[in-house]
Amino acid sequence: MARDTTTPDIVTETRPDGTILVRQTAPLPAWPRCLNDRLAHWAAVAPDRVWLAERAGDGWARLTYAQGLAAVERIGAGLLAAGLSVDRPLLIVSGNSIAHALMALGAQHVGIPSAAIAPAYALAGPDSTKLAQVRDQLTPGMVFAEDATPFLPAIAAALAPDVILCSRTGALPDRPCLPFDGLAATPPDAAMRAAHAAVGPGTVAKFLFTSGTTGSPKAVIQTQSMLCSNQAMVLAAYDFMAHEPPVILDWAPWNHTASGNKVFNMALHNGGTYHIDDGRPTAAHIDRTIANLHDVAPTWYFNVPVGYQALADRMEQDDALQAQFFSRLRMLMYAGAGMSQPVWDRMAALAARQGKPDLPIVSGLGATETGPFALYYTDRKDRPGNVGIPAAGVTLKLVPQGDKLEARLKSPSVTPGYWRNPALTAAAFDDEGYYCLGDALRFAVPGDAAAGFLFDGRLAENFKLATGTWVAVGALRADLVNALDGLASDAVIAGEEQDDLRALLVPNLTRLREVAGAPDADPETLAAHPAVQAALADRLSAHARAATGSATRVVAAMLLTRPLSFDLGEVTDKGSVNQRAVLRHRGDLVAELYAGGPGVVVADWKGAR
Repeated sequence: MARDTTTPDIVTETRPDGTILVRQTAPLPAWPRCLNDRLAHWAAVAPDRVWLAERAGDGWARLTYAQGLAAVERIGAGLLAAGLSVDRPLLIVSGNSIAHALMALGAQHVGIPSAAIAPAYALAGPDSTKLAQVRDQLTPGMVFAEDATPFLPAIAAALAPDVILCSRTGALPDRPCLPFDGLAATPPDAAMRAAHAAVGPGTVAKFLFTSGTTGSPKAVIQTQSMLCSNQAMVLAAYDFMAHEPPVILDWAPWNHTASGNKVFNMALHNGGTYHIDDGRPTAAHIDRTIANLHDVAPTWYFNVPVGYQALADRMEQDDALQAQFFSRLRMLMYAGAGMSQPVWDRMAALAARQGKPDLPIVSGLGATETGPFALYYTDRKDRPGNVGIPAAGVTLKLVPQGDKLEARLKSPSVTPGYWRNPALTAAAFDDEGYYCLGDALRFAVPGDAAAGFLFDGRLAENFKLATGTWVAVGALRADLVNALDGLASDAVIAGEEQDDLRALLVPNLTRLREVAGAPDADPETLAAHPAVQAALADRLSAHARAATGSATRVVAAMLLTRPLSFDLGEVTDKGSVNQRAVLRHRGDLVAELYAGGPGVVVADWKGAR
């Protein structure tokens, strides 16, 4: 139901060394000179259509396309007058908002890059190591925070005194401060128009920072050609948007590529309406998302797997929410982590209950460095794990690495590199100019690229047992979470240079409270509850008995009772778990796993092969 055309034709080429190239035969359609040309287009074609909406009290504040273009032109003029440039770009430290969007698009309009960073980078007070690392790479000329108050200590400590602070509220003495409303009142002038005319495909539109979970954040260059060609790929895949502008409700942070590039730009490119969800899939904020979904029926919806888990918990108890959510929905997309089969089945059952048994639940594969859109699918599948086929204009290169196929990509939407870091840039590409993803893939149907590919793990996560046996961590994490049947939302696999595998489990507290019959129990109480321990032991034992050998058998596990830490790089602000960071910072728990400490559940795998 999501596509209006047939499945694209795929061609493959296999080289003598076993390398495989995969691409679509269809050419990539043309794309605009710059993203703001689409803003101007919709301001002319549909001036009164709502572009952006955000919560304002009990209602919504809305901005039309015509209003948005006028504000972007004024802000662009003000940023030029303030002396910003590619060498002194705009740094944005606060979260998603209409003002945030206007600042970013205003900068892009006149060829000034912006960089939205995770707000947590600038909420650490004077000890703002990651903010300082960002500063050193970018040398910003201005920092924007809608309400600067919570960010002031970090700004004062990490940013040079001549960096202008722009905000609606909050200021610092001995620093130039510019009210947002004043900046947004700057009259457009000839300098603004000339700067906009000079923006071209190679102009740096923005910088996106990788999560920094394995080191300091890296500034990935995003050019206008990258952003616009990536949207041409998206539209070629989701072609229903050409005649049905998307209606979107989205919480995911714009400092990540999934939402900041793909979803945000998808609304703008196709004349859609983007509602900023002020909730998120956590116990403290999910009520906001539920309230917003009661107001907004999306046509296309994105979330991370843990977010769908939280939605399923609510929708199964709320018929009105179900009906509203699915009323005009064309597609569900998940990314950021693998979706477990139980969560997939629950969302599929809810869709079927609302008369949409064929609703696609889709995923894909990409990176900050690839636009991100690179591999995708739009047809209905029966289970998670398939990341699809290369998008139009993308060539997928599969390089044998032992018994794995390493994925590399080339397309117009691949970054030219990392800002001011030629050594890191050179290391990211192979000798043919393909970007090295670091992910392994395998054919969903052996030899049939048109059937898509299955994610086969991060090569950097894999390790050897003491026996020398390689462990494919990504696939094992997904299999284990599936086998635990909703008791855990993710798993971290330990066992490098050990004799066997064990796991730290990220608990699904809603499900555990159901098992324990204790709706208000805290994580520590739940982890020790006899019913929870018994349920874990039963499912862990079944998984271990089904294993084919030591590289797929998890013999013991422990529930994490302390939340994963963003500051330590254990989890990103959109919920993706970093395996190596968790193992590095929770060595005491790994030691308990192998010592058989309190809370460790041991599998009974007698009779396993």
